[in-house]
Amino acid sequence: MNTSAMTRIAIVTTHPIQYNAPLFARLAAEPCFEVMVFYTWSQSSAGKNFDPDFKRTIEWDIPLLEGYSFCFVDNVAPRPGSDHFRGIDNPTLIREIEAWKPDALIIYGWAFRSHLACLRHFKGRVPILFRGDSTLLDEKSGLKKWLRRIFLTWVYRHVDIGLCVGVQNRAYYLAHGLRPDQLVNAPHAIDNDRFAADDPQRNEAARVRRRVLGISDQDHVLMFVGKLEAKKDPDFLLRVGYYIDDPTFHLVFVGNGQLETALKRKSSGRPRIHFLGFQNQQAMPEIYRMADVLVLPSRWNETWGLAVNEAMACGRPVLVSDRVGCAPDLVVQGETGWIFSTEGNAESDVAVWMQQAVDQPDTLVDMGRQGQERIKAYSIEKMVESIHLAIRTIYRKQNNEGKPA
Repeated sequence: MNTSAMTRIAIVTTHPIQYNAPLFARLAAEPCFEVMVFYTWSQSSAGKNFDPDFKRTIEWDIPLLEGYSFCFVDNVAPRPGSDHFRGIDNPTLIREIEAWKPDALIIYGWAFRSHLACLRHFKGRVPILFRGDSTLLDEKSGLKKWLRRIFLTWVYRHVDIGLCVGVQNRAYYLAHGLRPDQLVNAPHAIDNDRFAADDPQRNEAARVRRRVLGISDQDHVLMFVGKLEAKKDPDFLLRVGYYIDDPTFHLVFVGNGQLETALKRKSSGRPRIHFLGFQNQQAMPEIYRMADVLVLPSRWNETWGLAVNEAMACGRPVLVSDRVGCAPDLVVQGETGWIFSTEGNAESDVAVWMQQAVDQPDTLVDMGRQGQERIKAYSIEKMVESIHLAIRTIYRKQNNEGKPA
């Protein structure tokens, strides 16, 4: 690794997304780094992708390819996509990375044919930093668990440094063989500045959006943001609504998905329930400001929950289930939000919490401020610092082993 001059970092990921683009641009702006992003789902280069969960084609309205160098590597998969292992198949990927001559490699996810091939090929040749957000939250006991543990332990033997998004992700890496000295905290983050800017025009736009729905400034909004799918359990918010006998409470659902029709049918005749559908990125800071509390009641496979970051950056407290990966990192009970257990009937407890919060006028505002302060530690800048630390860690290890830097 060349640490006396610019360190060349190759990044392997499937396609441009709104969360990674600011990080890549920020890394590329570092005077000691030269960055090249290799996108392995070449079919995503048009900027439009059909999302089977949202049931629609998504085209983000913020720039995703500015400020850094990138290329789309030809993907020859018969059914291309990032939703299955064989959907990413790039015969030239390794050759193209080698031609670029990186000093370090960051790989996002192993569960694609080409990404796993990169891990295997470059192990011992180029230091590998791995980025994923898996947890043990959904792990079930039995033979399958231990067979998967054996397989994943083999996978992570190819990793030099694991970039941990949070405490649940760290526990996952440790369970699969990575040592504490191989782990660097690199917390999941969004572009906080874009969401946190609290200008009067943005706040007024949020109030206008509320009034269009018949929600007054004195009313209270519990908001769900995300795909309307079973694992996120958006129906939980409807069930909570049955326990709140207060005409000032409104429920707002932002997003589309397979449960949309059923949710709307259950909401028929309930005028304080609103569906906004999919909202693009530029609108989201206003959308979050419509809410008093963001609710993320996921029951499984919620490895983090970046909507929580976004809401907290907007100064909104959050209510999450104990199956949401970010809960122990971001949610301080009664200070930045609330965590409820998915075991048993939590709806009545949650309804009581919400009523108590709005009965004390300053409570939600204070919680929002505390959340906004806490989320500052989960920033793009912190992620860049973490990658610097990972590079230095590898360099020290190479020196200790007598390898040339």
